[in-house]
Formats: sequence, structure tokens, C-alpha cells
Amino acid sequence: MAPIPHQRCVHPDDHVHDRDAFVREVMDVCDERGLRLTPLRERVLRLVAQAELPVKAYDLMDQLRDDRGPAAPPTVYRVLDFLLENGFIHKLESINAYVGCHQPRQRHSVPFLICEGCGRAVEMEDERATRLLTEQAYALGFRPLAQTLEVHGRCARCAESE
Repeated sequence: MAPIPHQRCVHPDDHVHDRDAFVREVMDVCDERGLRLTPLRERVLRLVAQAELPVKAYDLMDQLRDDRGPAAPPTVYRVLDFLLENGFIHKLESINAYVGCHQPRQRHSVPFLICEGCGRAVEMEDERATRLLTEQAYALGFRPLAQTLEVHGRCARCAESE
């Protein structure tokens, strides 16, 4: 199958952000929007940002463990909900894991490519697919409220090593 030409799609190896700059940007956005980034919210955000691969909630809970024991699941899920609702992270529904958003200032739906070999997830910065799905939904009289598009397969590195 021939590749479809695209306007802008980022190569996975070029899609790395400065984790500290990302957290600072989220802090700035919280200040601008009047949101409270509590110490726990910031800590969870940093853990998601530092993760090499999508991170699951229970892995975050283990990393948050301190001398008083693990963080309570409802508390961590409330923090994740806050970060999701404000567009600071994305949830990969098919693998029930979280990744930082590369554009925390603007709400958007973008497709993700998820490698079944190495577990990497790439946020595609080419919104044509989500726009096309939305347009077709409206053409059918459907009013979409949310959209999650995840494509599973093999990244170039894993496909090459097979």
C-alpha cells in the first residue's frame, strides 16, 4: 500500500519535547486560566512528561509511593481527570495509558500511532484525519462530542528489526 501524502506529520524521533519546558508551559497556562496546579497535580504531570512510554495510572501510583504508602487510586484518577479535562495530557484508550500533550495551550484531537513492538506512542500533528471524521459525522447528522483515533502497528524501527 502506497503512503498517503501528508501536509505535516512529525517523525517519531523528531517528536520529543523538553520535559521541563512542557511543565513550565502547563504552569503558565494554569496561571492564565486561573487553574490551580497543586503539588500533587504537578508531580503527576512531571511523571507523565518524564515517561519514555505511555504510562498507566497504577504505575503512576507506584511512583508516587512515599513513606506513608501509595497514593490512593481515587486521588490519582482525580488528578488525571484534571490534566485530561484541561488538555495537558491525552489518554490512549486502547491501552489505558497516558501521555503528555505536545500542544497544552490548545484543545485538539489528533491521531496516535501506537507501536505494538516497543510500546511507543506518537501524537501525529496532522489533524486532517480527525477533521475528516468530524465533517463526515456532521454530514450524517451526527454531532460528535469526543474523538479518539488510535492506530496500532509497528514503528519503522520495530518493523526494520523483524
